[in-house]
Amino acid sequence: MTSHAEEHPVRRDADTLRARIDADFPRTVEELKALVAIPGIAWDSFDPARLDESAAAVADLVRGLGLDDVRILRVDNDGRPGGPAVVARRPAAPGRPTVLLYAHHDVQPPGDPDLWETEPFKAVERDGRLYGRGAADDKAGIMVHVAALRALAEAGTDVGVTLFIEGEEEAGSPTFRTFLETHRDLLASDVIVVADSSNWKVGVPALTTSLRGLVDGTIELRVLDHAVHSGMFGGPVLDAPTLLARLIATLHDDQGNVAIDGLVAYDDAEVDYPEADFRADASVLDGVRLAGTGSIASRLWTKPALSIIGIDVPSVAMSSNTIQPSARAKFSLRLAPGQDPADAMAAVERHLAAHAPFGARVRLLPGEQGNAFAADTTAPAAQAALEAFRTAWGTEPVEAGMGGSIPFIADLTEVFPQAQILITGVEDPDSRAHSANESLHLGDFRNAVLAEALLLASL
Repeated sequence: MTSHAEEHPVRRDADTLRARIDADFPRTVEELKALVAIPGIAWDSFDPARLDESAAAVADLVRGLGLDDVRILRVDNDGRPGGPAVVARRPAAPGRPTVLLYAHHDVQPPGDPDLWETEPFKAVERDGRLYGRGAADDKAGIMVHVAALRALAEAGTDVGVTLFIEGEEEAGSPTFRTFLETHRDLLASDVIVVADSSNWKVGVPALTTSLRGLVDGTIELRVLDHAVHSGMFGGPVLDAPTLLARLIATLHDDQGNVAIDGLVAYDDAEVDYPEADFRADASVLDGVRLAGTGSIASRLWTKPALSIIGIDVPSVAMSSNTIQPSARAKFSLRLAPGQDPADAMAAVERHLAAHAPFGARVRLLPGEQGNAFAADTTAPAAQAALEAFRTAWGTEPVEAGMGGSIPFIADLTEVFPQAQILITGVEDPDSRAHSANESLHLGDFRNAVLAEALLLASL
C-alpha cells in the first residue's frame, strides 16, 4: 500500500526544507528590512534614483543564489524609459520544466505621514508583524523567491528558474507588455508564479483562482459656457456638481448593484465569506448596510463593482457663490471573469448618454482597460501548489477569487499561452497594502517560503 508521503512527493523533503528556512529566517527578515528602507517609487513625481537603488539591491541578493546572467533591464515606451527590472535565470535540466518567479520591487508612495504609527521606510517588528511600506506588497514576494531558492540550494534541483522582479507595477506596468515581447525568449517558461496576492486570512493560505478585470475613465459634465452668479441665475439652472451627483447615482440600483446594462455578472462563488468577517476585514462602520445582492464572495469576485475614486469640483476652501459650469469624476469599474473590457467601456458610455440629467453635456474619457483572469485549478502545477500550501501551513488551502485586478496577468497569458499561471502571495486581510501601516504577518511569510520551496522541489 502506498504511504501518504509517497502519494504526495511535495511533502518528501518538508522537514529538511523547514529546518533550513527556520535557521535562515533571521537573515531573510533582515534582508527584507533592508529592501523596505529603499523608497523605490515608479511615479514621475518621485526620485528615479531610488528606484535604481532598489533594483541594484535586489540584483545583489539574486547574485548570491547561484543563478546565471543577472541583469537589470528596462525598455522604452513611446520614448520614455520604463522601470528597472531584475532578471536572472538558471537553465533547466533536459526534460525538466522552467519556472518563472515574478514579484515587483517598486512600492506605493507612503501617503500622509501622520497616519503612520511608524516610519514608512523603516521596517519595525511588532506583535508578530513587520510594518513598513512594501513589507507586504511586494518586497516580501521578492524575499519568498530568494529564501525558497536559498533553501533548495543545498539539495539542488534540476528545475529551470527565471527570476523576474519588475520595477513599475505600482505605476500600472506601462512597459510590461513591451518588456515581455522584447525578452520573450529570456522569460519563456512552463509555469509562472506571481507572488503578489493575498491569503484567505492569517493561518489559512489561498491560491488566487480568479481576478476581476478593470476599466476606468473620467466622466465630464458641462451645463454652462462659464461660471455665473448663483444669486442672479440660480433656480432655472442646476450647477454641474449637482447634476454630476444625479448622474453618478444612476450607476447603481437601490440595492447597490451596478445598474449598467450589458455587464457580465454571476453568483456562483463556492467559498463562504461570512458577513461579520467581511465587515471586520473591510473596516465597515456599524450601521452601514452592505451593497448588492447574492453571496458576498460573488459580489467580490464574479460581479462588477463600480467606485467613484475622484471628483474635480471646487474645494470648500476655494468655493464662491457661483454656479459651477462643469465637473468631472473618475470611476473604476471591476469586471467579472468573461467580460470583454471594450464591451464594458461601451456599456458605460451608453449608460451615461442615456442618463444625462436635464440635458447636460456628458463626455466619457476612457482610461485603462484590463482583462479578468480565471485559473484552471485541475492543472498539475496548481495541484502541486495546493499540496505545498497544505503541507506548509498544516491546514486546507482556499481556492479564492480576488476582487482586485492585476492587468499584467492578461499580458502573461497572451504572450505565454502554454504556461500555467499560479497567483500566490503573503498578504492577509490586515496587511493594508497601499495604505498607512502596511504590514506583513511573519508566520505566514515563513510558511510562504516553505510552500514555494516545496512547489519547486515537486516540479
